Amino acid sequence: MRRVVLRVSDYSLDGIIGEEETDFFEFCRALPDDPALEAWTLSSLERAELHIMGRVAYEGMAQYFPTATDHPYAEVMNKAAKSVFSGTLKTAGWANSTVLSGDITEEIETLRREGTGEILAHGGISFARSLVRLGLVDEFRLSVFPYLAGCGRSLFTEVTKPGELELVSSTAFGNGMLGLTYRRRG
Repeated sequence: MRRVVLRVSDYSLDGIIGEEETDFFEFCRALPDDPALEAWTLSSLERAELHIMGRVAYEGMAQYFPTATDHPYAEVMNKAAKSVFSGTLKTAGWANSTVLSGDITEEIETLRREGTGEILAHGGISFARSLVRLGLVDEFRLSVFPYLAGCGRSLFTEVTKPGELELVSSTAFGNGMLGLTYRRRG
């Protein structure tokens, strides 16, 4: 059975998600690139057999990646199998994409049984919070920025199934960021 890995890209040390039009988001965009971080992220994207996301994230990625010929993740994202969870989208125009509109828990359980590789979950924040709240995440892959946001939306405000996590890996990058991977125990 496949595991669901939640990838969180812009995450502050105090647990806030970087959202557009915030100082934290601007800090994330201004931080110098790091080749090791790029390789870590690319490896994560390539390991996934399926990428899942909410409508908001899907629409942003579907608008950006097909024409982003110089972006290091464009090729893998454009070729990858993708499923978007949405109650409003009827079709998905981005290559290799399907729309899932049923109950999120049932849809995820079906996806878990349909293959062997990782299911990599992206945002948006509402979608990611739903996955966490429903206890559907097996592994958390966080890109932590050296920043205290102080306020904003947190990923873990609605945890309904508390549990111990096992640190799978931690990688420090030259730009001050950390790549952290935690897996649920049991």
